Amino acid sequence: MTDLLFWLVLGALALAALLPLGLALLRPPRARGRREADLALFEAQRAELAREAEAGRLAPEAHRAALLELQRRLLAAPEDAAARGGGKRLLAGLLVAVPVAAFGLYLATGTPGMPSAPYTLRREVAERDAAMLAQLRARLAQMPPNSPQARTGWLLLGNAERGRGELGAAAEAFQRALAMQFDPDLAGQLAQVLLEDGKVEEASRLLAESLPRAPGHIGLRFLSGLAEERAGRPANARRVWQALLADAPEDVPWRGMVERRLQSLP
Repeated sequence: MTDLLFWLVLGALALAALLPLGLALLRPPRARGRREADLALFEAQRAELAREAEAGRLAPEAHRAALLELQRRLLAAPEDAAARGGGKRLLAGLLVAVPVAAFGLYLATGTPGMPSAPYTLRREVAERDAAMLAQLRARLAQMPPNSPQARTGWLLLGNAERGRGELGAAAEAFQRALAMQFDPDLAGQLAQVLLEDGKVEEASRLLAESLPRAPGHIGLRFLSGLAEERAGRPANARRVWQALLADAPEDVPWRGMVERRLQSLP
């Protein structure tokens, strides 16, 4: 690829990426609360995941896991925060500043002719990450078992292992942190990891133990229905999700997502 063609392609990609933002800035202003913004972001990300899956760039298991994580974030989003002022001016500034900063940074440090990282380099990075996690485990073994520092360490380890796709190790770390101190958000995160790992009945037991301790937690209630669906009990899933919708205000951003889940049940 010649230099001229490279810059033309780069410019076209930048324009395509920034065009939706520019069009949004040109639309007439209207009130947009946090709920509506959360819902719009969720729908955009859900559509992007669907496109990636249809194009074959995202495996079915990865697509389900990503969609579940997206739904969990939507359920955990605040429902009563108002939109901050000055957002349109900030976006307009970013529309200019981001490409200019990126272009300057690339001119200073970019190397378009650099090949992709070889397998040996990627393997070295993976081995280095594994060694760092092993050091973290060794430090955790030396800490007082119920100390706040140990709990923080297990949370960090769980997130790191989940990021590497090691769901069993992530679940073990989250279980240790949850045993030290109950937290409904962490219980939901652990249940989600178990569901992603195909351990449906284990996730169901965890949710059954956690819900009495946080009966109003939206994420736990949604995941309870999801666990029932994954376990082949659609009638139970329908009951759980219908009760969740019955208790929710009409304008919550995740209502449409739960309704679609209900419609997909046999």
